[in-house]
Amino acid sequence: MAPHGGKLVDGVASPLVNRIASPAQKAEFLSKAEHLPRVELDERAFSDLVMIAIGAFSPLTGFMPEADYNNVVPNMRLANGLPWSIPITLSVTEAVAAPLEIGALVRLDDNTGRFVGVLELSEKYTYDKQKEAINVYRTDDEKHPGVKVVYDQGNVNLAGAIWLLEREAHPQFPTYQIDPAASRAQFQAKGWNTIVGFQTRNPIHRAHEYIQKCAMETVDGLFLHPLVGATKEDDIPADVRMRCYEIILEHYYPSDRVILGINPAAMRYAGPREAIFHALIRKNYGCTHFIVGRDHAGVGDYYGTYDAQHIFSEFEPGELGITPMMFEHAFYCQVTKSMATTKTSPSTPEQRVHLSGTKVRELLRKGELPPPEFSRPEVAAELIRAMQGNT
Repeated sequence: MAPHGGKLVDGVASPLVNRIASPAQKAEFLSKAEHLPRVELDERAFSDLVMIAIGAFSPLTGFMPEADYNNVVPNMRLANGLPWSIPITLSVTEAVAAPLEIGALVRLDDNTGRFVGVLELSEKYTYDKQKEAINVYRTDDEKHPGVKVVYDQGNVNLAGAIWLLEREAHPQFPTYQIDPAASRAQFQAKGWNTIVGFQTRNPIHRAHEYIQKCAMETVDGLFLHPLVGATKEDDIPADVRMRCYEIILEHYYPSDRVILGINPAAMRYAGPREAIFHALIRKNYGCTHFIVGRDHAGVGDYYGTYDAQHIFSEFEPGELGITPMMFEHAFYCQVTKSMATTKTSPSTPEQRVHLSGTKVRELLRKGELPPPEFSRPEVAAELIRAMQGNT
């Protein structure tokens, strides 16, 4: 599997983008650090910096120039026509942008003031926030968390190639930090030719397990890839979700057919557009297939239940370079006493067990286990401990 935008030549894939500074480059950047103009990155921008550097956003080598931005927003394509659905930009205020010189280096600091990267500034441009919101998020409602980020950020985008000063171990999940080059190597070592990726920002439940295992019946391996970047305040914390995955893998999955790794990206909550984005990221990690369930990357009532599946039809077959695996909403069928969807279940709606996330959180806060038809008891017990502050 070639990275996005790359090709296979004589069976060898084009290399992933790698924008991690060499020791010599790092030393040079450090020697200039005190004399470079600074831009502070928020949590999402820092995640984007890392994702670009490790090749997860291949073929991007930096924050988008205006030509790419202006084509991605309305058309879901880079300026060269390559599919890409989410703008990757570094937005700053006019006051921050004004003194920065085109062609010069800009020091990138994280939100603690630590020097983490360098931007080779090639462009500064303004943009239409409402146009970005309506095209990418399908709404300009500021209550949408992705739209709010756009409206709150600066009015000027800085473009140019980046360098990450150093690839550091993840502070919470160092053993699960499997970057694209490493995941590809692991798939090859296992002899996997077909790999299905699964994205989640929520704790795993029986419906997730069902669609993952359905997918596993047709591929060599499963790459469980929960997102651990910035999420909404009311989402379940990443450490809790990761513990749930560890528990369920120990008890309910074949150990030799699943790899668990973290996705350090930030959530956009862009629904259909983000489903395409998530698929392309997993392609860069080496996946050949990607699971798309109901309301993928959705929030509130902004998107239709299966809009994230329908959007894949807007691209020609094979154009994305990764195969989506579409699943309907799964539930526990009280007639067949098993997990199912409407495609396989003879039940009526009243004979199906599926709880909303809100309802499940209410039960957990009360210390009550959701029914075993909804969640594995070991996972539910872990969630109760977390919800009650006993982690």
